Amino acid sequence: MVGMEIHVELATRSKMFTAAPNIAHPDHYDAKPNTLTDPVVLGMPGVLPVINKQAVEMAMLVGLALGCRIASFTKWDRKSYYYPDLPKNYQISQYDLPLCGEGAIDIPVSEEPDAATKTIRIIRAHLEEDAGKLLHEAPGGLPIDYSIVDLNRSGTPLLEIVTYPDFETPQEVVSFANVLRNICRHLGVSEAVMQKGHIRFEPNINVIIETGGHEYRTPIVEIKNLNSFKAVFSAVKYEHRRQVDEWLETGRVAASGQKSTRGWDDVKQVTILQREKEEAHDYRYFPDPDLVPFIVSDEWIDQIKSRLAELPLTKHDRYVTKYNLSPKAADALIDDPKVCKFYEELIAVGIDPKRAANIVLNPLQKLANEKQTTIDELNIEPNAIAELDALIFDGTVSSTAANQAYGFLRGESRPVVEIIDEHGLRQVSDAVALEKFIDNVLKHPPNHAIVADIQAGKDKAIGALIGQVMKLSHGQANPKRVSEMIREKVSED
Repeated sequence: MVGMEIHVELATRSKMFTAAPNIAHPDHYDAKPNTLTDPVVLGMPGVLPVINKQAVEMAMLVGLALGCRIASFTKWDRKSYYYPDLPKNYQISQYDLPLCGEGAIDIPVSEEPDAATKTIRIIRAHLEEDAGKLLHEAPGGLPIDYSIVDLNRSGTPLLEIVTYPDFETPQEVVSFANVLRNICRHLGVSEAVMQKGHIRFEPNINVIIETGGHEYRTPIVEIKNLNSFKAVFSAVKYEHRRQVDEWLETGRVAASGQKSTRGWDDVKQVTILQREKEEAHDYRYFPDPDLVPFIVSDEWIDQIKSRLAELPLTKHDRYVTKYNLSPKAADALIDDPKVCKFYEELIAVGIDPKRAANIVLNPLQKLANEKQTTIDELNIEPNAIAELDALIFDGTVSSTAANQAYGFLRGESRPVVEIIDEHGLRQVSDAVALEKFIDNVLKHPPNHAIVADIQAGKDKAIGALIGQVMKLSHGQANPKRVSEMIREKVSED
């Protein structure tokens, strides 16, 4: 039985309660330690926090996407605890009156085209400020025997989303985590890069054991700060097994004050006890005296609703049902909203949707990987790709040559056919030129056996000869015409 707490760093330009730059914004991620601070972040005496309106609107946007009720009246509370990365000794959060109340979202429970869905209930989604970060090794990976503090993350707008314990398998937990990450990315509220800590998952797990007519519940364990889907899956799976084993050994069941937090060791693939979990009263919540409550009007909510774009799961279903894409291809496209947008632009210029998906996920993705960049940053115009696709379709360019051509289209505004001719990529269909390539291949002694196989009716053997002709012609030979000419020559022999 698993409930989830998810922390999403919002990509506002400034922090939650001050104008200091926000490390979750792409412009500031690589800032040097302790440079994104100011007196408010450092908790200096006499400073006053100011609410970041954009962070509030981003939180409302996510809440609406999750079907949450947006509160008309909400306030801020101080959550008191001491930790070296929290200079004020308290965190500004929301306790009993969160911005986003109960909601629900349906998640797929498998990758099949007509997969069943499961409803996950949302308890709340509230805003708070992030804490700083403790580092246990010096910059450059040098070992040290003490911890150092980086306060760049301190004060970052943080949206905490809390679910009911509706998950029953690690697969369901990962499915929800993936859906939520994609929602945040498509809404533009967070880059949601897990490796950068933009989104962190914390499963709350316990096990219901039924035996001998009795039901036993193990104590709840919260696994902290998981930042990959693999870690989420493995940690939930391991903790399930560990709790059953512990119950068999000790018989310990859930009771007040028995919650604990554990960390995940990605190397040993085990959870490790960190501390006993505090109850809410241990944090001594009280309304923040420096921040007034605020009212959310119906007009404001309607304004935010108008910004809700097509959500990733809806887009996924449209790609599968309308465009006949495989669920795997649809998943790959919606994984990055910028790639998704580029795919839609290819369709808009007339490329067949299935063909467009193949172009994006194969030659363009391969080129992006080679250039160590992203598809949207390749700087290739959709119209240029449509021109190239038309040249492939009419036989001017082979698919092999086209794979080279994509690289030459970067930053170009000239006609594609001009670029093709400049780089010698036009497909050769001239019989005289092709005959030279074919004769060179057929006279090679090792190929005599292949010719005999073709003459004996082994039709697939011709592929080896076509491949050699294509290699000899640097991919410029028309493979269909080559196949026809080889058959003619072999039959003549």
